[in-house]
Amino acid sequence: MEKQIAIVTAASLSLLLTATFIPSAQAAEASKPEPTGQELAFDNRKGNCLACHAMPGEPKAVTNTNIAPPLIGMAARFPNRKDLYAQIWDATRANTDTAMPPFGKNRILTDAEINKVVDYVYGL
Repeated sequence: MEKQIAIVTAASLSLLLTATFIPSAQAAEASKPEPTGQELAFDNRKGNCLACHAMPGEPKAVTNTNIAPPLIGMAARFPNRKDLYAQIWDATRANTDTAMPPFGKNRILTDAEINKVVDYVYGL
């Protein structure tokens, strides 16, 4: 009988703790502001642009990389914004040998996130 009481007590406590902490964790997640294009570009779990690209005009971009072209004069290099979006969405369409991950095709970034990165990078 004591064993049954202990099991019921443990189960009840577990449910109580779950009911208490899950909503607060969800609320904290929901209250986070959406990341900016710069934050996505710098985030090594998302855009991670700094892993391969230098950003000479951006003082917050600290990197010594030279794997890919530097991100400068992007509006001049991609006069059509849709071309820059396509490059980030799936760079293999323009160059099958590219090392750039297909961020949209592989769902690393959502369409909304890619648009934020494009907006940010377009200003460099």
